[in-house]
Amino acid sequence: MSMRTLYPMMVNLTGKRCLVVGGGTVAERKVARLLECGAEVEVVSPTATPRLATLASSRRIRWRRRTVRDSDLSGAFLAIAATDDPEVNRDVARGVQSVGGLVNVVNDPKACSFLVPSVLRRGELTIALSTGGGSPALAKKLRQHLEQTIGPEYAKFLRALRLLREQTKQAVRDPKKRQAIYRRAVASNLFEAAVHGDPALVASEIDALVKLGRPASPRT
Repeated sequence: MSMRTLYPMMVNLTGKRCLVVGGGTVAERKVARLLECGAEVEVVSPTATPRLATLASSRRIRWRRRTVRDSDLSGAFLAIAATDDPEVNRDVARGVQSVGGLVNVVNDPKACSFLVPSVLRRGELTIALSTGGGSPALAKKLRQHLEQTIGPEYAKFLRALRLLREQTKQAVRDPKKRQAIYRRAVASNLFEAAVHGDPALVASEIDALVKLGRPASPRT
């Protein structure tokens, strides 16, 4: 069996129409992840879990209470086939791909044009793990290992690094000097300052780092 090399990417789903075919617990998990990313979610299924029904009644998602039609597959930014019928899932996959869309089929990596990785989030930090469909259990185990190493403090650190980046781009014109500051920052005292949660200390550390890239003042 030939191995596919998948292109890893992070996709902005804000405001994008995303289709989920199926209304069971697996579909519910897929819908929850899509909503976290700001997608406009449409579910097509004759039945749905209580949670999905609640999301529909509150207009968080659109629920079409019927079986899927070919017309549902056009115009979706991406689609997820999550019914309990493998043949229906494969039909959805073929239909979506025939109109140039991206599709994920639950428990059928060969039918997918994209795979959903195991994800660790720490604020804006996102770490995605994929085994190419070979072993989702291994991806989950590795994610759980990383959860013990990369804690919530990294969300605070990333916010400080983003602030550093914004200030550096304004104060330092030389791209090489900016990159040197960014490299130094990830191993600097900025981490401890961010975790401590003292805005004045964070500002002080950022200022010290930015000064490294500023031209020296002329001597008088």
